[in-house]
Amino acid sequence: MTESMTYGRYLALDQLLAAQHPLSDRHDELLFIIIHQTKELWLKQMIAELRAALDLVRADKPVEAYKSLARVSRIQAVMTLSWDVLATMTPTDYTRFREVLGTSSGFQSDQFRAVETMLGLRGGGVPGPLTTQVAVLPSLWDEANAALARAGFAVPAEALERDWRKPYVPSKAVEDAWAEVYRDTTRWWELYQLAEKLVDIDDALATWRHKHVITVSRVIGMKPGTGGTPGVPYLESTLAKRAFPELWTLRTQL
Repeated sequence: MTESMTYGRYLALDQLLAAQHPLSDRHDELLFIIIHQTKELWLKQMIAELRAALDLVRADKPVEAYKSLARVSRIQAVMTLSWDVLATMTPTDYTRFREVLGTSSGFQSDQFRAVETMLGLRGGGVPGPLTTQVAVLPSLWDEANAALARAGFAVPAEALERDWRKPYVPSKAVEDAWAEVYRDTTRWWELYQLAEKLVDIDDALATWRHKHVITVSRVIGMKPGTGGTPGVPYLESTLAKRAFPELWTLRTQL
């Protein structure tokens, strides 16, 4: 007889709740593990949503992509709030178990780097297998620019035909094309809304980075990070990153 489905079986709770393995006897290490495991679960969902959105934008179905893009920015908001939970851990609390982390670091998160890569932020660091896989494909920004070109806008060839593995170089011509969309939102409503959904994601990512800097500064100060990173100085250097740069710069010319 087939065993009936239960909440615990459906969610594989036995495996999920057994996946936390603190290496010290310090109370706060469990919180540290759960916060980061939860982030990885949310990153997995973000990647699924970005894959769906990429396919839809590529198929000239931006309206259908809005749902996945909106979901991504809301997941980012939840991830940002989780820093407030981690910040309940004081520097003294963290110092008591920090040595068990060894050379591990959030900088090594393949899923986080894959999300950045799928959005359009490429290059830097040592990519993991997932990041390597998505880096050879057009990013969400590449696909948005291709959709803009298919709609009849003057998008330069270097923005449409390039080595996807290399970092994107902002283009004044791309900025001007998107500015046209913003100047006539009634005519180009679908592209305009697509652009604003992308800005929501970039905005949320910048907010997440800022809160990350504040939290790390609060917990470890200016000490080097685990895994060999400089810690706060490195995190501060990422604050100006934008996945969709021309959607920010075009605002000056409107």
